[in-house]
Amino acid sequence: MGKVKKEDILDILKGYDKENITIATLGSHTSLHILEGAKEEGFKTAIVCEKGREVPYKRFDVADEYIMVDNFRDIVDEEVQEKLKSMNAIVVPHGSFVAYAGLDRVEDDFVVPMFGNRDILRWEAERDLERQLLTEGNVRIPYKYSDPSEIDRAVMVKFPGARGGRGYFVASSTEEFNQKIEAMKSRGWLEDEDIAQAHIEEYVAGCNYCIHYFYSALNDEVELMGMDSRYESSIDGFVRMPAKDQLDISLSPSYVVTGNHPAVIRESLLPQVFDIGDKLVESAKKLVKPGMNGPFCMQTLVNDDLEVICFEISARTDGGTNTFMGGSPYSYLKYNKPMSMGRRVAVEIKTAIKEGKLDKIIT
Repeated sequence: MGKVKKEDILDILKGYDKENITIATLGSHTSLHILEGAKEEGFKTAIVCEKGREVPYKRFDVADEYIMVDNFRDIVDEEVQEKLKSMNAIVVPHGSFVAYAGLDRVEDDFVVPMFGNRDILRWEAERDLERQLLTEGNVRIPYKYSDPSEIDRAVMVKFPGARGGRGYFVASSTEEFNQKIEAMKSRGWLEDEDIAQAHIEEYVAGCNYCIHYFYSALNDEVELMGMDSRYESSIDGFVRMPAKDQLDISLSPSYVVTGNHPAVIRESLLPQVFDIGDKLVESAKKLVKPGMNGPFCMQTLVNDDLEVICFEISARTDGGTNTFMGGSPYSYLKYNKPMSMGRRVAVEIKTAIKEGKLDKIIT
């Protein structure tokens, strides 16, 4: 049917009962705090959930309505969309929503009002577009190699899409790159068509800070909401071995994210943190209007020169926001009360309804 147009979504929104909005999402990734935050702000909540995966949502009692589906990708089926629209639903996207529903179908077939900027989701999924957003804003990023034959130092190899680190690896030569590609293919983690899309960048030795921001289109303000770092398998288990054992065993560590832990950054680095967030928002406004509308994340490394270097972004709520469901030190400084990312989204929707400005935050 072609790309979903904002005016069509706004027509659907006109027919909604604004006094009875439901906040909905897909049952995965960051849905617990999206729904809990919506409840805290007085909204009804709904979850589209794959059969067999509803246990946490029922145990924590975060959803008023359950739409059960055989597969997550069924969220874009017409029947599910009609159910959501009948509930006056605004859908909050997250990484699993994009990964399971499929970017093309989110752009072309999903005609339920969504919070944030639907168009920017492709910009985080495609490495060249993601890089363009960062270079346009003059954000410090790792050096990129255009071909495996150019590898002349330690590099990090990544692949497109929201795959939670699966298939990522470090290599120091073209030969090592080829060996590890074959190893990943044998595990079923990579397909032949993935190889041409390998993103090869300089390996930056530093501490990991995933920085969570919220850009309010209503206030034209970038807010710092929280930070986390990641637990990654099997690299975290590998580095706990003594060095001599690491050398003796034949193991290629992977970087699959299995969990997150909250972090705070050295206070003297906060000017850089605000600076890169502001720069990304400004470049996004230019390149993909209306830009970073709502939650976004900049995944960074801080080296021993105390440079904050951004190696990846999420243009929607990121998995690390689960670390501050009751608020983070930074959201506390801003709000003086518990403020999860899910609740912050609900506050923005509530304010937009009150001020008659839903068109500014919905696509």
